[in-house]
Formats: sequence, structure tokens, C-alpha cells
Amino acid sequence: MSQLFEQVKEKVSNQNKSIVFPEGTDERILTAASQLAAADILTPILIGDKTVIKQKGEDIGVDVSRCKLMEPVEFPEFDLMVETFVERRKGKVSKEDAEKILLDENYFGTMLVYMNQADGLVSGAAHSTADTVRPALQIIKTKAGVQKTSGVFIMVRGQEKYVFADCAINIAPNSQDLAEIAVESAVTAELFGVEPRVAMLSFSTKGSAKSEETEKVVEALNIAKEKNPSLTIDGEFQFDAAFVPSVAKKKAPNAELQGDANVFVFPSLEAGNIGYKIAQRLGEFEAVGPILQGLNKPVNDLSRGCSAEDVYNLALITAAQAE
Repeated sequence: MSQLFEQVKEKVSNQNKSIVFPEGTDERILTAASQLAAADILTPILIGDKTVIKQKGEDIGVDVSRCKLMEPVEFPEFDLMVETFVERRKGKVSKEDAEKILLDENYFGTMLVYMNQADGLVSGAAHSTADTVRPALQIIKTKAGVQKTSGVFIMVRGQEKYVFADCAINIAPNSQDLAEIAVESAVTAELFGVEPRVAMLSFSTKGSAKSEETEKVVEALNIAKEKNPSLTIDGEFQFDAAFVPSVAKKKAPNAELQGDANVFVFPSLEAGNIGYKIAQRLGEFEAVGPILQGLNKPVNDLSRGCSAEDVYNLALITAAQAE
């Protein structure tokens, strides 16, 4: 386990957090959940047919006895959950429809989080991102002052840690979106022991080029400063001006950041996704994420190609976000 996850593990251990795993019959989920429970790090809540979960645990040689097993059809407060869901959806869903929807493990698990019966949720090992994120947006919703959720990667190489955003959710963020992403990414950075110094990235540095795209980033910077006046943030920067002190000295000598940024906000999903993968593949950084941010309570999405270790690590992150 990397030093990053050791730090997160130490932070969440003995905090008595509970994390919902809607894909309770998946072998990777069972393996990670059993390890988390055995180490007293958190309480996994496995959703699914209890008999199948227990049998699969036996088949792969893992002990799920310390995990909490739940089935929607047996949930004693299901009627209350239906009523709460209908109220939350503000008339968009009938009671009859809600009863069917909440048999879906992702919706059921998300409602457990919303009803304070769990602290967070991890899904996606066998579901699409939409299957995981849609219930979260409909039920948990974004925090006050945040219109959209976003997805960041923590880029780790040895002692180096950087935050790249948004690399997972918003295809073409506007200035308001970028400002929200910047502010929320700073919060995420602090969660991982990074004192945030936020760079708003572009193909221009401090007016070296003028276009709608660069003006969008400049406007986003101003909005972010209004949202959090204490935040260390500057832009617009080309990446080298944000990261290399000698380049910053030449291109932006009066900027607040002098090549010492550690949180990088990309102007589009296209740029962010390409950027983190270049760092991962050419720079040999470990890319931890995507970590969803901006929600009232933490929900995180796994890759369907994930390993048990990925599940374990994302559960740690989710528990840390619940602090």
C-alpha cells in the first residue's frame, strides 16, 4: 500500500464509518469488504441476496461475518424509505414507481446514505458511471453553492502528490463550473495532506493569447476568488508556467503562484482526461480516482476493470470524505 493510502487508512481507522457496497455479490467487493471489516477500519454494508453473498464468500475463501448484509426486499424501513424518496424527488416519482426503483441496489444504497444509515457509497465494479452517479445526483444532490459534481485524480509519484480536475465528469465546463471545481478540488487536496495552490490552466499565460476559451478561465478565476477569498489560486496559466519556477518567472513574474502549483484545474474534460493519462503513462504517476466531489455526502465510482485493491482504496477515500 502506498504512503498516500497508509495516511488515509490511519485517518479513518476507528472512526466507525460505514460504507455501502451495492454490488455485494461481486468477488472483488467481497474480498475488499472482508479485509476492511477484519481490520476494524470501517463497517462494510453489502447489498444483495444474503444467501448468495455468504455462499460466494465461502467459495472464494473470505469471511464476511463482520460485514452487514442487507436486501432491499427485507429492509424493515422500506416503506419509510419509499416515502422519503418520493418526498425527495418532489413529485417526479409516484409511490408505486418508487417501490420498484428502490429495489435497484444503487438507488437503495444511496437512500441508506441519504437516511444516515451509512456514511458513503462505493459502486461501479459491475455498473456504469451513470448507474452510480445518477442516484447520487437525484437523492444526495450537490452541496449548497455547487451546481455540479466533478471528478478528480490524485496523482502520486514517491513523495509527490498533485490534484488534477476535472478529469471524469464535466465535458465542457463554463466559468461557474470551473470555479466550483477549483474550490472543491482545494478541499479534496487538503483531505490528502496537500496544502492547495490552485492553477487555472489554459493554452495562455496571463493574457498571452485572447479568445473565448481563455476569457472563460479568467472569469472562473475571479468567481473562485469570490467563493473562497482565502484560497491560494491564480491563472490563467499554461502548464509549464504553473509548474516550473523558471518559466513562471519569465511568463508570469507578478503571479501569486511561481511554478509551485499542486492543484491543476483543466479547462475541459478533454484536456483533463488527456493530461492525467499522459502523467500516468509517461510520467509513471499513480492515478488515484476518479474521486467525486461536490456532493452532500460521498459517493464514488469504481472502474468495471477494478481490482479488490482498488475497491479497498476507494472505500478508504470515501470514508475520509465522510469526515
